[in-house]
Amino acid sequence: MKAWLKTGLVSTLACLVIAGCSNSSTRTGTTTETQKPQAPAKISISMSDSLNKYALGSTDINNDKWVKKLGELTNTQLDLRLVPHAEFKPKTALMFASTDLPDVMHTIQGMFPEGPDMSGAIKGGLFMPLDDLIKEYGKDLLKAIPQQAWDEVKYNGKIYAIPEYLSHPSRRATFIRKDLLDQTGLPVPKTVDDFLNVLRAMKKNGVAEPYAFRKDFVYSDVIFGAYDVMPYSTMFEKIGDQVVPKFFKVEAMQKALTVYKTMYDEGLMAKDFASLDGNKWTNNINAGKSGVWNHNANLMTNWVNTTKPANPKAVVMIIPSPVGDDGKGGMMKYSYTGGLSYINSKVSKEKAIAIVKMMNYMVTEAGDKFFNFGIEGDTYTMQDGKVVYKQPTTPEATLEEQFRSVMLRMVEDTALNRTLLNTTEDGKRLIQQFDSIVTKEGRNGISFAPELASSGKFTDAGLKFSDMPPVILDHMLKMVYGKEPISDWPKALEDWKAKGGNEIIKEATERYNKKEGVKMGD
Repeated sequence: MKAWLKTGLVSTLACLVIAGCSNSSTRTGTTTETQKPQAPAKISISMSDSLNKYALGSTDINNDKWVKKLGELTNTQLDLRLVPHAEFKPKTALMFASTDLPDVMHTIQGMFPEGPDMSGAIKGGLFMPLDDLIKEYGKDLLKAIPQQAWDEVKYNGKIYAIPEYLSHPSRRATFIRKDLLDQTGLPVPKTVDDFLNVLRAMKKNGVAEPYAFRKDFVYSDVIFGAYDVMPYSTMFEKIGDQVVPKFFKVEAMQKALTVYKTMYDEGLMAKDFASLDGNKWTNNINAGKSGVWNHNANLMTNWVNTTKPANPKAVVMIIPSPVGDDGKGGMMKYSYTGGLSYINSKVSKEKAIAIVKMMNYMVTEAGDKFFNFGIEGDTYTMQDGKVVYKQPTTPEATLEEQFRSVMLRMVEDTALNRTLLNTTEDGKRLIQQFDSIVTKEGRNGISFAPELASSGKFTDAGLKFSDMPPVILDHMLKMVYGKEPISDWPKALEDWKAKGGNEIIKEATERYNKKEGVKMGD
């Protein structure tokens, strides 16, 4: 890599005549007989489809006007390869075993260089270290991305991915249809009991499934958060002389499971919750079948728009998540990174430079304007030096904007897009709710970087960033369905320990005592 940067290649590369070619300032370039524009770099990128209906509805996403415009602005020709969101990790593993690895792999959140999903591929030399490239061609990336995020994308001290980043680790929120809440005559719920009473009142008023539950407790773990028993790899706790997952707090876990079972028994969530995928979950919310749900806070304006066609009087807002016995609540606090962009080690030096330059453009002033507002004269105009942009109000236009401003922009602050939100009253309201509610809640714990080797070793018992151990998930589902008594939770823990959990506890405790790669949640 260092040799690449000594070849003098940069002197032959023509800079794009756009704002933010290599920094956020405006540049002007000229073409002479000795300095001809370089042909666009052809770059293939695999990424999650993010369940975005605009992208999924395209017959040829690479001929989409936003994809082509991004290529024009960055002197690239993009070949996007969308991977089903729910299958991203297994399909990525298959890519590693094949010869069809894209130039850039933009992963879903949590696929760290030192984690079980990516470490083998990096050890095998499938991806390149990026320190020198970023230092030379990614100066705006270095300015924009916080050090905590860079620290999370290192392997043996070297940077292996360009990260999306979070300015704040709390990013998930509890949403409510305020119009449905108002119909109940009840105030915004504070405790878990209040939360249940609101759901019951909505049910009485005809809301089919008041709480929007999703398969595998995805975006449905707010009750685990209330009792501080979230079963993820970032959620360990020292109990006695051992470091164990938080679901080892038996009494608190039994309380949480009892709440979920109550919701199931009383019809406060879907009877088929165990198999309810992301698309059906989204459709149910938009159709007005649910009144409360959990999701990423930065998508509130999307929900505002997508719920209105079926429910013209719908009013969506963020409320504090219900609190448990300790007066706290909220969902998992995230790491400081979102999706990560890895570069194939086999790409040419010219292409690697073009990729980093494209990523760098995404955090410049010019890039910010394109991703947030689109194309001047098409989706926005300039008046007195200021952008005049009207955010979309239909579901179709909202999903198109989300594709451009979120999905296509592989480097950004995924906690909140304040530039875009400040253009509307709904957006300003979201900023206020985020700053006053979301940043004040959330759960964290002891985690490890690199992740515990034993978690990757045991399929049934392993804890992942945002996936529950299958053996634990199985017991939870049986208890909510009433097929196992909740009082048997200690037996579920023994089952987990027998299937690899004992080794996970042993490794976690040893690393904690030796202070090896231990991260303490705030």
